[in-house]
Amino acid sequence: MLTSRTFLKRTRGGAVRKVVREHYLRDDIACGVAACRLCGGDREEEEEQAEAEGERRAGRPCLQAPPACAASSLCPRPHYLLPDTNLLLHQIDILEDPTITNVIILQTVLQEVRCRSAPVYKRIKDVITNKEKHFYSFTNEHHKDTYIEQEQGENPNDRNDRAIRVAVKWYSEHLKKLQTEEKIQVILLTNDRKNKERAVDEGLTAYTCEEYIKSLIGNPELVDRLASLNDEKNEIETGRIIFLEHLPLSKLQQGIKSNLYLQGTFRANRDNYLEATVWVHGDREEREILIQGLRNLNRAVHEDIVAVELFPKDAWLAPSSVVLQDDENQDGNDVEQEEEKENSLKSSASNRMLRPTGRVVGIIKRNWRPYCGMLSKSQIKEARRHLFTPADRRIPRIRIETRQASTLEGQRIIVAIDGWPRNSRYPNGHFVKNLGAAGDKETETEVLLLEHDVPHQPFSQAVLSFLPQMPWSITEQDMKRREDLRHLCVCSVDPPGCTDIDDALHCRELENGNLEVGVHIADVSHFIRPGNALDQESAKRGTTVYLCEKRIDMVPELLSSNLCSLRSNVDRFAFSCIWEMTPNAEILKTRFAKSAINSKASLTYAEAQMKIDSPNMNDDITKSLRGLNSLAKILKKRRIDNGALTLSSPEVRFHMDSETHDPIDLQTKELKETNSMVEEFMLLANISVAQKIYEEFSEHALLRKHPAPPPSNYDILVKAAKSKGLEVKTDSAKALADSLDCAECPSFPYLNTLLRILATRCMMQAVYFCSGMDNDFHHYGLASPIYTHFTSPIRRYADIIVHRLLAVAIEADCTYPDLTDKHKLAELCNNLNYRHKMAQYAQRASVAFHTQLFFKNKGIVNEEAYILFVRKNAIVVLIPKYGLEGTVFFEGKDKPKPALLYNDEIPSLTVEGTTFYTFDKVTVNIMLDASNVQHQKIRMALVEPKISGNHGPSQTTQGSTNNEPEKKKKKLGK
Repeated sequence: MLTSRTFLKRTRGGAVRKVVREHYLRDDIACGVAACRLCGGDREEEEEQAEAEGERRAGRPCLQAPPACAASSLCPRPHYLLPDTNLLLHQIDILEDPTITNVIILQTVLQEVRCRSAPVYKRIKDVITNKEKHFYSFTNEHHKDTYIEQEQGENPNDRNDRAIRVAVKWYSEHLKKLQTEEKIQVILLTNDRKNKERAVDEGLTAYTCEEYIKSLIGNPELVDRLASLNDEKNEIETGRIIFLEHLPLSKLQQGIKSNLYLQGTFRANRDNYLEATVWVHGDREEREILIQGLRNLNRAVHEDIVAVELFPKDAWLAPSSVVLQDDENQDGNDVEQEEEKENSLKSSASNRMLRPTGRVVGIIKRNWRPYCGMLSKSQIKEARRHLFTPADRRIPRIRIETRQASTLEGQRIIVAIDGWPRNSRYPNGHFVKNLGAAGDKETETEVLLLEHDVPHQPFSQAVLSFLPQMPWSITEQDMKRREDLRHLCVCSVDPPGCTDIDDALHCRELENGNLEVGVHIADVSHFIRPGNALDQESAKRGTTVYLCEKRIDMVPELLSSNLCSLRSNVDRFAFSCIWEMTPNAEILKTRFAKSAINSKASLTYAEAQMKIDSPNMNDDITKSLRGLNSLAKILKKRRIDNGALTLSSPEVRFHMDSETHDPIDLQTKELKETNSMVEEFMLLANISVAQKIYEEFSEHALLRKHPAPPPSNYDILVKAAKSKGLEVKTDSAKALADSLDCAECPSFPYLNTLLRILATRCMMQAVYFCSGMDNDFHHYGLASPIYTHFTSPIRRYADIIVHRLLAVAIEADCTYPDLTDKHKLAELCNNLNYRHKMAQYAQRASVAFHTQLFFKNKGIVNEEAYILFVRKNAIVVLIPKYGLEGTVFFEGKDKPKPALLYNDEIPSLTVEGTTFYTFDKVTVNIMLDASNVQHQKIRMALVEPKISGNHGPSQTTQGSTNNEPEKKKKKLGK
């Protein structure tokens, strides 16, 4: 043992714990070179043990000898690369490239990277475990010859740089002793000028990353992947400073502490690139700060953590109603043009519309990620600098340097941001990867999955190793702690084509005249045990993602579509919630049990409805369905009477060509009684389970809540209803539900649906939370005091945790530490909320893309539409036939500016004497515009009513939609 440190640490619970840290040095840590006979240890035993653990441990040889290196003009001899911390942090894209192999990653470097960037740390760990890359993690901090103490007056950064140079020197001396035909070099890669100079002075070979990459003879394309780190070198040659300098972190922290500045998350506006909001998370409430104008945005990028300075109240502004998108044809530094656009945002507004307004003064944490998009090739011949247009409109365009512009034109590519100089309109970045041709279905699906951060890589062997061996069957041992319900007439009701069947139901009459109703849910937690690789991967994914033609499973297919799926006529494990009810749906008893079932039928909603409606059918399954349907109607009426909301969103179904898989028809979904029947019993099961787990675990139950919207959210709904002579009360969910029920217009039957669609837009997002970390449990939309998710464990990880809690509550399983740690559960809930939100966005993007494919083949069509929102220069319309939403602009580059009059009090827009109100019926022309390959759009133009004068509308829309894809399963409990 070299050193021993003792210190006291306070735990989350307030207790004081004594911690002893001991540092040991060893002489048996291997260098990692496969041909080395100097390092001790039993190699074969080590190999076998590492394989058994399913990962490469420190000490396992993996560096090639001699190394198969890319040919370099600087280093013709065989060599290993050893990067320092900053190089690894900033040039991870280079290190991930297949060309770069045989790299030594020091423990010193890994520890620093882990502290400074969790995403980069995960990426380099993945590279180290990739056998084909031959990366080796060397624990230099515990090797007797490479460990160094920090010297007096030496800062930690200088100590670590010295430790890296000591390791390089040790490797150089060590490799000289190897009996190889040609001596192997060790090259230090560093972009730190001082570190490089010191290394050279000490007789070591050191290069910058740029020097080494440019020396690779056969890989000139790698230069494009170099991160651009010197802002001055990469600034546009202009003397004009566009942005104010960011304050240093120390000043920001002092300012936040003294309430001079506010810290929050920067959220860019998708419809207006000159406007954003900063969400400030306070102890008592969240605040929203409005940011308007290029200079005030001050180089912040969507999701950055920023510091903002709040303006005085007399400088507060109202959110703009202008739809404004970055002009992709401008040269990129026309600041006067930007100032002209900024002035168009500012308008007189009532004091009630004004919002706290401020400016970004500094960046606390950058949350940049790799971005998908397309290259806008420069018009200058043989230019190397080009603008990249991200697929996500909230991200600014990025200036990159590439020699492959002609090859990359028309391709979907990935680009990373490196920095944003003060005198550049756009950030600088570098090319990372080519995904494929724009418009190709596989490429576009890959883009939307990457853009919405959906984990979609194949399940690793480590994960698959925890699946049960096939063939699988239920044994006598399995049944010792389960209730055998295989005799019951259980059936499932799902969308057509569903293979991951989570739930099944039964209903039968008891001798006492009451009814027994059971909801049987797939027992996924039996197969996924806490803490193993399968559990960790499921927790990370959080949810199954349903796209139009594809499903990204949360769990491997063997479980999702086979062993856990409650298919008909096979024995399956279930977790059952069983009630005894009166014929009037009054619950007398509730019990829960781990069970085994055998479903007698796997029905679609239409098949189940046909059985219920058919006078000629009277079998056991039909009787069960009729009993369930009768009870469901009573349960639904009772819920609505208690204030539950019945909202609406346009949902569509694509009909695909069986050969090309292109959409050939698009129609809105028709909901049947059986949809509502299944939903009612899923809701009831979720509420019953929520009550049970909260009774048993008041501090660490995983629950789901739906917060009540702030009153301001309802402004657009109230004003829209008022414009049609209707009153919508929003004092409570019950008042809103009653108002919506009364908002009928015999001459306009679709009005009520439109109101419910608009009411849906006013709602807050439902979220998971830990009961011990929150006091507000209420679910606003369901009017339920408590709620959770129990009924879909195949596709939602939250339900797996709820199953484990319930199993412990009924003594069907044992607990484990993380299950009763409310802080760990709160962290898990944050990830689940994020994954569910991203899954929703990915599903909508998939529908939008397939809608574009549909109209590509359809040509130009005219359809009836209704106005959902009125903007200052546009109307947002909904086309019920297709569930499609889009924007019709009344301004355009090639048209004279029409006379526009916008009224915010009663939302309306008057264009050349024609006034448009929310919910007005119009006719629009729809077509796909593929002229801009950066963002293909479904364009809409107004056909009826005709605008007087010569000012027709500019035909444009972002081809957006809020529909759910065909294969998405029933969505329960918003």
